[in-house]
Amino acid sequence: MSTFLPQEFIATIRDGKTVAPGDVKSFIDGIATGAVSDAQISAFAMAVFFNDLAAPAKVALTEAMRDSGDVLNWSDLDGPVLDKHSTGGIGDNVSLILAPIIAACGGFVPMISGRGLGHTGGTLDKFDAIPGYSTSPDNALFRNCVKQIGCAIIGQTGNLAPADKKIYAIRSATATVENTSLITASILSKKLAAGLDGLVLDVKCGSGAFMQTVSQARILANSLVDVANGAGVKTSGLITDMNQPLASAAGNAVEMQNAIDFLTGKHRDSRLLEVTFKLCIEMLLHGKLVTGADEARSKITKALQSGRAAEIFAHMVKMLGGPADLLDAPQKHLPKAPVIKDIFAETSGHVSSIDTRQIGLAVIVLGGGRKRPDDQIDYSVGFDQLAPIGTKLDINRPIARVHARDATSAQEAARMIRAAYNIGDQPDSTNIIIERIDFKESQ
Repeated sequence: MSTFLPQEFIATIRDGKTVAPGDVKSFIDGIATGAVSDAQISAFAMAVFFNDLAAPAKVALTEAMRDSGDVLNWSDLDGPVLDKHSTGGIGDNVSLILAPIIAACGGFVPMISGRGLGHTGGTLDKFDAIPGYSTSPDNALFRNCVKQIGCAIIGQTGNLAPADKKIYAIRSATATVENTSLITASILSKKLAAGLDGLVLDVKCGSGAFMQTVSQARILANSLVDVANGAGVKTSGLITDMNQPLASAAGNAVEMQNAIDFLTGKHRDSRLLEVTFKLCIEMLLHGKLVTGADEARSKITKALQSGRAAEIFAHMVKMLGGPADLLDAPQKHLPKAPVIKDIFAETSGHVSSIDTRQIGLAVIVLGGGRKRPDDQIDYSVGFDQLAPIGTKLDINRPIARVHARDATSAQEAARMIRAAYNIGDQPDSTNIIIERIDFKESQ
C-alpha cells in the first residue's frame, strides 16, 4: 500500500489533474487524526478554488466530511426520513411550515438548521424568538421528538460533520468560500449526516440571494443534486426567485408570527404558499408517500385545512421547551418591539422592483441580524406587511411596517426600505419557480 502524502494530493489538484476518491477520503480523515495541518487545509481549499473537483471527487469529499462524525440512523421509524435545504433569502420561513406539513403527511423530518448568514435570515434565530425553545437539545430528546411528533428543528450537534466546521473556518479566513465543490460538500455533509432518505434543495436566485443570476444558481443546483444522489440520497432541486421577499415579513419574531398565521390559516402569503407546496410535493414524491403531484397537493392541503400541521408544530414547540399555547396566543410569548410604525413611499405608484438584499441589511441595522458572528440579536425587530412587486402604493397602502427598538433605528431602517423599493408602472408578472433540477443519470 502506497503512503498518502497530503502535499502530493494538494499538488495534484493545484496542477488541474484528477484526484482519486480514496485520496480525498485520506485527506479528510487526516484532519481528524492531525496528519493534515491547518496550512495544508488552506492550500487544499485554495487549490480547489482555482481547479474545481470532478464529480467523483466531489462525492468522495462530501461522503468523507459526512462520515467525519456522527451519522444518524433512523431505522426504527416507520416512514421515510426527509428534509429540505434553502441557500438563503429574505422572508424565507418555509422550514417552519414545511416540517410539520411533511410530518402530517407521514414523513419524518429531523431538520438541522443554521443561523443567519450575511444579509439572509436563519431558521434557528427565528426559533430563538420563542421563549424556552431549545435549538440544541440532547440527542435523546431530539430523537424522541422526531419519533413521537414527526419533526424537530434544531441546530447542528457537536459531532455532526466536524470536518466541515474545521474546513469552513479556514475557508472563511482564506477567501475560499465561493467555490461550487466546497459549498456543495459543506451543505450536503451536514444534511446527509442526518440519515436522510430524500432531500429537496431550494436554490435562491436574484437580488436577495447569494446567487444573483439563474446561470449561477443552476451551476450550484446541479452540483448539489448530482452529488447528493451520488452519495445515495434521492434528491431534486428547485431554483426559485428571490427578487422580492418570500413572505411579507422579514425578521425573527415577525417571521415566526407569519408562519403561525400560515399554519393556522389566518393569513397565507401567495408566494410563500406556492414555494412551500412545490417543495413539499418533491419531498412526498421522494419518500414514496404519494404516487403523483396531484395526490401530494391533496395531502398537503388536507394537512393544512384539518389543522393537523399546526397541531404538530405546537407539539414540537412544547416538547422542545417552548410554551404550550404558542399557536393560541403568540402575542403573549413572542417579543414585541417598542416602536411599530408604517413606512410610506414618497410617491404613489406600483412596486416595479425591489433591491431585496437591502431589506435584509435593514433588518441587521435594526439589530435583528449579526454584523459579527458573536453579536447578540434583538428578536423583536424587523418588518411585516412588506408590499410585494405589483402592489399599488398610495397614502393608504404603506411599503411596510417597521418594528424597531427606538425611533432612531426605525427612521434609518425606513430610509433603507424606501431606497430598496422602486415605484413606477405596473410590472409584468414573473414565475417564482424558475426551474426544476433533477439528477442526471448519465453523470
